Amino acid sequence: MSALRTSAAILSSVVLLAAAACGPPRVSLVEGPRSYDATDYDKVLARWTREARLIALTELHSVLTVTATFESWDFRWAYVARYARDHRLTPEQHDELLAQSLAEAQQHHDFYVALASEKRRHADLTRPDSAWVVRLADDRGNETAPLEIEAIRKPGPAELAYFPYTTVFRQVFRIRFPAMTERGPSIAEDASVVVLRFSGPKGEQELQWELSPASSGAR
Repeated sequence: MSALRTSAAILSSVVLLAAAACGPPRVSLVEGPRSYDATDYDKVLARWTREARLIALTELHSVLTVTATFESWDFRWAYVARYARDHRLTPEQHDELLAQSLAEAQQHHDFYVALASEKRRHADLTRPDSAWVVRLADDRGNETAPLEIEAIRKPGPAELAYFPYTTVFRQVFRIRFPAMTERGPSIAEDASVVVLRFSGPKGEQELQWELSPASSGAR
């Protein structure tokens, strides 16, 4: 019997370790040059994308499924590399696009979001009667409302190619938050977790990005 217990304990430990290993990777908001090329895009997209599903326990069905990509400084390097290759940009055009994109990253925190809810009308984040309120938060007590929520009514080839979780069954948005507010940074410099929070009458769901120490930011 003791041998069986030992085997079960070992198996349990292996399962837990495997689950931990399969968890989302830590990311870094540290700025600086990256050496990505177009082939790195899928890997970087996965690093900065999170997905969650909110289940109504009383009804036993999903009331919210959401996938979001944090278009961070790091992500933008890989995105521009892929975009430049696909659109045959010249080196000068690549550099101009990258500079513009990185300047935006210093001013805002942008997210590409695709979600599905019980009723399509209630899942429209741009409507005043939307079932969901979205906020950017960190583990230092900061919580910030969006500056802008843009609905992408008809995702085109770029959205479908670069964010492959985009489907006709989901509504797609770009959500922009200020990098700086009246009280200071919307994401504290010493934050260890960044959260995109969806709240409403049906409950609350969070997408989380765990942050690496600042020293591990550059690639």
